[in-house]
Amino acid sequence: MARTLNLGILAHVDAGKTSLTERLLHAAGAIDAVGSVDAGSTQTDTLDLERRRGITIRSAVASFAVGDVTVNLIDTPGHPDFVAEVERALGVLDGAVLVVSAVEGVQAQTRVLARALRRSGVPTVVFVNKVDRAGARADLALDDAALDDLPFVPLGAAEGAGTRAATWRAGLDGDRALDAVADHDDAVLAEYVRTGAVDEGRLRAALAALSRRGLLHAVLGGSAVTGAGVDDLLAALPELLPSADGDPDGPLSGRVFKVERGPAGERVASVRLWSGTLRERDRVGDDKVTAVRVVHRGAAVERAEAHAGQVAQVWGLAGVRVGDDLGAPHGTDGFRFSPPVLETVVVADEPGERAALHAALTQLAEQDPLIGLRLDDAGDAALSLYGEVQKEVVGATLAEEFGVAVSFRETTTFHVERPVGVGEAAERMGADGNPFNATVGLRVEPGPEGSGVRFRLGIEPGSLTLAFRRAVEETVVATLGQGLAGWQVTDCTVVLTESGYVPPPPYGWSIWSSSASDFRRLTPLVLMAALRRAGTTVLEPLHTLTLDAPADTLAAVLPLLAREDAVPLSTVTRGRRVVVEGEVPAAHLHRLHQQLPGATRGEGVLESRFARYRPVRGEVPRRRRRDGDPLHREEYLRSVGRQA
Repeated sequence: MARTLNLGILAHVDAGKTSLTERLLHAAGAIDAVGSVDAGSTQTDTLDLERRRGITIRSAVASFAVGDVTVNLIDTPGHPDFVAEVERALGVLDGAVLVVSAVEGVQAQTRVLARALRRSGVPTVVFVNKVDRAGARADLALDDAALDDLPFVPLGAAEGAGTRAATWRAGLDGDRALDAVADHDDAVLAEYVRTGAVDEGRLRAALAALSRRGLLHAVLGGSAVTGAGVDDLLAALPELLPSADGDPDGPLSGRVFKVERGPAGERVASVRLWSGTLRERDRVGDDKVTAVRVVHRGAAVERAEAHAGQVAQVWGLAGVRVGDDLGAPHGTDGFRFSPPVLETVVVADEPGERAALHAALTQLAEQDPLIGLRLDDAGDAALSLYGEVQKEVVGATLAEEFGVAVSFRETTTFHVERPVGVGEAAERMGADGNPFNATVGLRVEPGPEGSGVRFRLGIEPGSLTLAFRRAVEETVVATLGQGLAGWQVTDCTVVLTESGYVPPPPYGWSIWSSSASDFRRLTPLVLMAALRRAGTTVLEPLHTLTLDAPADTLAAVLPLLAREDAVPLSTVTRGRRVVVEGEVPAAHLHRLHQQLPGATRGEGVLESRFARYRPVRGEVPRRRRRDGDPLHREEYLRSVGRQA
């Protein structure tokens, strides 16, 4: 029976993973010529911007065969600004190749990716690339990577490293392999104790089994440019990494990891199936599948159905978003990268293109749900981002794909607000100042950290119609996008404490009857009055940091951390290196990254990860609000067309 391996290739930017993808496709016979990143002729970098800049921005799927195994290869971005694309890919992989440069070695993003693979439970093979480049080290000390202390087992060695003629000589280091395997395989250990030796074939089989379980990393190497070692890697993939499993006759279970637009503007969802079969004309929620293509041996081929283990492109799912499960959810959400903590405002250069800008940004947000889009009635839009490169890509995409030229305001740090107490407010029909045919009472309560926004009823369920109840709940969530200081409000519970409406007369609707619009327009006034009585605190994002630097630079590193409001929590010396762990405000991370090379002779490596929010120290930052501010009653009522 044919097998499928859904494989990810991950690396720090410029480690050569897109070049390796090209070389693998060529070695497997899927393409006739090897594309070049520099020439912009690669198979997986399909966006003009990707080809021009030589970086991967969106995940792409290619396919090839190794014997009876179909490998669906997912080429992911390496730049930290596009880490959301990597996150989505991790959730659908069977195995991964982590590419490390033999010249630069293990870099900050390499470690972030390796730990993410470990936490996600994705079995991984390491490929040491660029052995032909000047400065390449044949004895790359992968143990120094400290990737969760997993053992590395080289399956060969580089010869002539640092020269164009460099090659990869395959071979098993028996002693090192035995040490690594015996720690996990009691049968191998017992055989060694009993006989004093373990057959190489037996040892290789045990090593492969442990690699497929993610308990150790096999290391291969070579050059994606010259092709050295690539055939060995290609042959080893089915042996060292697990194939997809799943019952095609079982219940449907799949996950959307990418959403694109087809030539006619239709949504096309890329789906990994773990169980069941997805057929043309099947109903998924409220949508019906209109077409299915299966990624198979070099191309997306139109099929009547897709089975468990396969990656499919699906048409007809109009309401689907990245991250949605089709059918039964698969496992747990697993590891998640840090949320974006930066925000910028994007403005159309031509005022007449505001509507086109909003439509384009809405479409981009469909493709990347971590682009936190906040539309502004004044014609502006705020975007949540990971970094400046991502901002440049958004601007270029808007200009090239949508024909909308834009400018960006200064990037700022994204804050949040949390209620500090309990606040209640109510507006009743017929009372002075309430021009709406609705009664709404709300109570705002602080919630546990990380709980988001919760809505619950404090009234009898039958005392308010479902349509009106939904109108209140949806409006509560939307209104809390801007708190007292303009930031998103989180970690709170909102309770509906009072309600009232005018039912339609027996003979039909009248102008005096209540409508959902009455509840939608009244709710913001009540909610913000309750929030004002509860009070909020503004919080800033805080990251944990791990700084690895030469020990003799510690005297320069500690003052640098102090200047950027970072707090060292531990300092450990490991030989000639020192590792400082601590916390730093996200707003200071960019400057810290810029100044670190100067303080550490370019040898310092800084890793950071979102940890939590903490109350802002000093002056509280405020965020410009949209029009129709319910904190200002008269202005708000004018904006919604009602006078008290």
